Amino acid sequence: FTEEKFGQAEKTELDAHFENLLARADSTKNWTEKILRQTEVLLQPNPSARVEEFLYEKLDRKVPSRVTNGELLAQYMADAASELGPTTPYGKTLIKVAEAEKQLGAAERDFIHTASISFLTPLRNFLEGDWKTISKERRLLQNRRLDLDACKARLKKAKAAEAKATCEGDTVPDFQETRPRNYILSASASALWNDEVDKAEQELRVAQTEFDRQAEVTRLLLEGISSTHVNHLRCLHEFVKSQTTYYAQCYRHMLDLQKQLGSSQGAIFPGTFVGTTEPASPPLSSTSPTTAAATMPVVPSVASLAPPGEASLCLEEVAPPASGTRKARVLYDYEAADSSELALLADELITVYSLPGMDPDWLIGERGNKKGKVPVTYLELLS
Repeated sequence: FTEEKFGQAEKTELDAHFENLLARADSTKNWTEKILRQTEVLLQPNPSARVEEFLYEKLDRKVPSRVTNGELLAQYMADAASELGPTTPYGKTLIKVAEAEKQLGAAERDFIHTASISFLTPLRNFLEGDWKTISKERRLLQNRRLDLDACKARLKKAKAAEAKATCEGDTVPDFQETRPRNYILSASASALWNDEVDKAEQELRVAQTEFDRQAEVTRLLLEGISSTHVNHLRCLHEFVKSQTTYYAQCYRHMLDLQKQLGSSQGAIFPGTFVGTTEPASPPLSSTSPTTAAATMPVVPSVASLAPPGEASLCLEEVAPPASGTRKARVLYDYEAADSSELALLADELITVYSLPGMDPDWLIGERGNKKGKVPVTYLELLS
């Protein structure tokens, strides 16, 4: 090994396919580690909590249940409502928001638990199980290769020494002037080197056999990386499914909360906008979370929502009420379906107000000298 590092020894090279398998295995291991660590950060942003969980796992002890941030916020809000007055408008709202935050915290807890089992555990099992086996066999293959290269070097030296001894033994001594001692020694050395060559060849055959056997074992393990990719792909789908379910639950809880706050807001601030932000899209289904979470709320057309007398209403003739107008920030771009609607651009500020008998899912929006109906789900009402 040292001679190889200094370039003083020949190294047995592996075939290109084997080298590609090694490179793919190393890449799989490196990226699996990075994905695992970052997913742990996503599920638990607190580094101290992650260290604590790591220690519990190493000690083979159950990780204690931890209160989520949403649940802690819900507890604070509930305590504040109890102290400030649960019957006051502020206290009632605190109680409603606390209940929603508690539901969000419970959904987050379920998501963390599901993601840990279906995604993190398989990745961790690969790194702590399959990869350790592959690494062990690779180290053993490295040792077998070094043994093989050492046998090749020993055989090469033995053959060179044998050839030199043979050349010296072929010289006929002069018995008249010298004793035949050197000749006899040369012949004896040649015989010894012959034995050494035979022994080196035998050791080389054994080393080659062991190297080939270990290379085949390592190759089979490396080719198993393809199965690992398939397994990780399945786990990735499970992770996306659990994450989609989590966000769909959060979306549903917040819609319910916004609906409750909207109804209570009308009682507290008469004359201002009172409505529901519940979209007209199909209700979320737990059996198909991907479709539910990925679908943007579909705003019904004005013609289908407007009352019969309102459909023929001329917006230019409508004057804003003396009180009850509010500023609103646009959340998403919106393209007007007809001339009665107002096109919106994300993050712009407009003035909105409601008219008597108007559908609660719509408001009248004004921007400069332009006026038209705007969907409530695309707005964030400002104070």
